[in-house]
Amino acid sequence: MIFNYDFNLLPQYLDKLKSRLRLAIIHGGDKEREGSVIYKTHNPRSTKTYEAVAHNIAQALQKIGFQHIYVMADDMTLLDKLNRKQIHLAWLNTGGVQGYNPVCHTPALLEMVGVPYVGHNPLNSSILDNKHAFKRELQGLGFNTAPFMIWHPSQGRLQPENNPNFVRVFGDYAGPFLVKPVSGRASLNIHYIDTVADLSSAVAEIHRVTHNTALIETYLSGREFCVSVCGYVIYSSGKFKKNLYPFTFSTIERVLEDNEKIFTSMDKKAITTSRLRLLGDDELNLKQKLIEIAQKIYWNFSLNSLVRIDLRADNAGKLYILEANPKPDLKRPTKNVTSLVVQGLSEYGMSYEDLILSLLSDRLDYLFTYHQGIISHIVELL
Repeated sequence: MIFNYDFNLLPQYLDKLKSRLRLAIIHGGDKEREGSVIYKTHNPRSTKTYEAVAHNIAQALQKIGFQHIYVMADDMTLLDKLNRKQIHLAWLNTGGVQGYNPVCHTPALLEMVGVPYVGHNPLNSSILDNKHAFKRELQGLGFNTAPFMIWHPSQGRLQPENNPNFVRVFGDYAGPFLVKPVSGRASLNIHYIDTVADLSSAVAEIHRVTHNTALIETYLSGREFCVSVCGYVIYSSGKFKKNLYPFTFSTIERVLEDNEKIFTSMDKKAITTSRLRLLGDDELNLKQKLIEIAQKIYWNFSLNSLVRIDLRADNAGKLYILEANPKPDLKRPTKNVTSLVVQGLSEYGMSYEDLILSLLSDRLDYLFTYHQGIISHIVELL
């Protein structure tokens, strides 16, 4: 079937799809639930299913007008559920179930069975979720990121003064350092280390908890920021528009308390508006710099879905990229609790539903434009 896609007709296509498209919102599975896995193994990422957020997304899509929305767990029953519900398109709101590199498992599985999805492809999912791989790519592309190295106990006990790689990376820098898991979420299990002498014990503790490699990087003492970036198609003020550059929003300073070396995990302290500060026109140059960095990352990594970029400045104000979150929190904001992504939407005249519709529409636009061969079953609905 030949389909001459016209972006100007996107609202009409969506109107047809609202009553026809069968869409699955996939959240993380629970390996403790009977029938979820064959054998339970370890997951170096702290476990979280994101099921509540999946229901937020589903409710937003239903409010927009989509009639066939199904919330499903990401586990070994997923393929059967996708088949039984005759799912046309999936939305990935999962960090995986278990194992190493779990974030890439579900997109790879969906590609194997031919179900298109809103989310990152398997390679980008894994790169973004593994801080050391992402930072190496950043270095290769010329972005600033804090000097770092990785260490695993299988390499023996870390002895910085006798390690040529440590000396090459850090030179005569003696601390402080951050030691963190190479893969993780919510700023968990991150150690602030004052001196070189304490690095080995921090690496050992991270391996005890995660059974995985630790990343060591210089500590940056300046302000901490984040910025969100998604695709080119945006729904705002009641209409669609296609931008020349990726949509970049929620340029935020994370407000640190006097005793906070890093931003406290959302698992330990809820993200409230008092902990965030939207950058305004009084810091327009800084805001624009964050926007440009996020757009360049989105472009250079050939991303196709939402990411949040976390950055920190040194004591001179120079910005360094810390990491990119491949599955940033998309919970619906409440009176007291928000998220780092949705906090800045009002600046662009957008609601939570507008963002959800933008993410879906941008993905469909991309597939209609470049990959009609893998969505013939969706084209047939039009």
